Amino acid sequence: MKANEFDKKFDDNEIDVIDDLDLSTLKRANQTQKRINVDFPIWVIDSLDREASRV
Repeated sequence: MKANEFDKKFDDNEIDVIDDLDLSTLKRANQTQKRINVDFPIWVIDSLDREASRV
């Protein structure tokens, strides 16, 4: 499907255009993860653990 055909379906308020999308390549923008190491005092870790168990 060409972009102008997709735009027309979207602009004509067609109920569902999800079937016209390739969701296998879907990525969220600015959602990449990166692992870091951080040193916290014990009281901060204890506080985070308490909050995590509460939630």
